[in-house]
Amino acid sequence: MNITTFSELGIQMDLVNKLSEFEIHEPSPVQAEVIPAVLQGKDVLAHSQTGTGKTLAYLLPILEKIDPELKFVQKLIIAPTQELAMQIVRESERYGEHRGVRVLALIGGASTKRQLEKLRFNPQLIIGTPGRVRELIETRKLRMHQVNMIVVDEVDQVFQLGAAGDVSRIIRSTMRDRQLVFLSATISKESAALVSREMKEPVVVGIAPEQMTASGLEHFYFIAEERDKPDMLRRLIRQYNPKKALVFVNTTEDIAEVEAKMNHLGITTQALYGDANKMARSGVLDRFRKGKFKLLVASDLAARGLDIEGLTMVINYDPPTDSEHYVHRAGRTGRMGRSGTVLSIITDRQIFIIKKFIKELKTPIGLRSMSLGKVIEPGKENLRTREVSGSLKEVKTANRSGEESSKPRDGAQKRQGNLATNERKPSIDKQVKVEAIEYTQQSASSESFTPPVQMAEAPRKSARKATGASKSERERIRKNKGAPKWLKNKPPRT
Repeated sequence: MNITTFSELGIQMDLVNKLSEFEIHEPSPVQAEVIPAVLQGKDVLAHSQTGTGKTLAYLLPILEKIDPELKFVQKLIIAPTQELAMQIVRESERYGEHRGVRVLALIGGASTKRQLEKLRFNPQLIIGTPGRVRELIETRKLRMHQVNMIVVDEVDQVFQLGAAGDVSRIIRSTMRDRQLVFLSATISKESAALVSREMKEPVVVGIAPEQMTASGLEHFYFIAEERDKPDMLRRLIRQYNPKKALVFVNTTEDIAEVEAKMNHLGITTQALYGDANKMARSGVLDRFRKGKFKLLVASDLAARGLDIEGLTMVINYDPPTDSEHYVHRAGRTGRMGRSGTVLSIITDRQIFIIKKFIKELKTPIGLRSMSLGKVIEPGKENLRTREVSGSLKEVKTANRSGEESSKPRDGAQKRQGNLATNERKPSIDKQVKVEAIEYTQQSASSESFTPPVQMAEAPRKSARKATGASKSERERIRKNKGAPKWLKNKPPRT
C-alpha cells in the first residue's frame, strides 16, 4: 500500500495540521520509511541524500513520544555543528511548542553558566554538540539515566570532526534499553562499526543508496587559471544571477580574500568563519537568510549542516577534498526535492578530481565554458556565437597584421621616413631638371639662354658672398649645428 499522508504513518493530527501550516502535506521517501520504525521503538540507520527531509523523519516521532508532564530529560539529539544544532532547535520549537515540549540547546561556544540555569527548568528534549554534552555529563550537570532515545544526525560528519569518542561515552551514559537512531548522507566504516557495536537488530533505510546526491541538482564545472578564479566567479554570478549562493573555499586564509574581491567587484558578500563566536556566526546567517547579501563564503567546517531556505546555488571555488565533501556541499541546495545548481571552478591540473567524483558518485558533472557572456557547452556553440566569435577573431587578426605592416623593423623606419619625405618634397636636382627641360623647349633658340642649373647656383653664391663666411667657418657651423647657442657664439681661440 502506498502511504501518502503523515496520519497514515502514525503522526497525530495536531502535528499534521502544524505541518500543513508550513505547506508540508506529503512525507518524503525517507520520512515514509523512518517514521514508522522510530515510532515502533526500533534502532534505525538511515542513509539518504542531504536535503531529503531526514530531520522531520526523526523529529516528528520524538515529539510524539515525549510526555510533557514528565519533568526530566527524555530524548537527546546530537548534531556535529552549532548551526545544525540550532536549526534542529528551531524546528523542534516550531512543531512542539503547542504541545508544551521544552527544548534546550547545549552547544559549544555558548555560555555554560546560562545553559546550566536553563537546565533547572527541566527540559524534555536536549539538542547539542558532542563536546558540550559530554562535558556536562561528566561534571554531573546533565543526568542521562532517564534518557531513552538518542539521535545522532549527520553521524559521518560527527566522526570526521573527531567526536567519535564523545558519542560513545554519551551512549554508554544512558539506559541499556535506549533507542538509537543514526542518520547520514554517507555511511563510513566508523559509522558501520558503531552501528554493529551499539545497535540491536537495526532497521537499515537506504533511499537510492546508489545515488549520492539529490536528483534535482545540476552539476557543472568550469576551467580557469588560479589567478583568474575571482573573475570567473564574478562572471558566473552575473550570468546565473542566483538570489543566494554559497561559495566553498578550502582554506580559512582564502575566505577573507574572496570576500574582499567580490565586494570590490560589486557583489555583496560576507564570510562565515569556523572559529568565530556564536553571535557573529548567527548574525551572518540571519542576514543571509533575509537576503541582505548575495554570496556567503565559507569553509567545509563552517558550513556543515546549514539549511538555508531559498538557496539555489552552491559554488566550489576550490574543489572538495573528496567525494563525501562534495556530497555534503551539494546537499546545501536542492533540498526536499527542489531544484538546484552546483558549480565547480578548477584548474586544468584538477580535472582528474572531477573525473574521480563522476566515477565514485555516479553523477554526471558537465564541462561548461564562458563565451561572450554566455555559458556554453564546448562543441555545441550556436551558429550566432560562432559567427560573432569568428568575426571578432578576423578583426583582431586584421588589426594585428595592419599594425605590424605599418611598423617598420629595425633601421627600415628611418629609411622609410626619408623616402616618405622625399616623396612629399622632391629634391632640388629634380626640380632643376624639370625646369631645364621646360625652359629648353620654350627658349631653345635664344642666344641669351642661361641654364636653370646656373640660375639655381646663382642665389647660393650670392648668399655666401653676403655672409662673408669662409669655407672653414661654414664647415665649423655645419658640425656644430646641434650645439647650444652659447657654445656656437663662443669666440675661437687665438
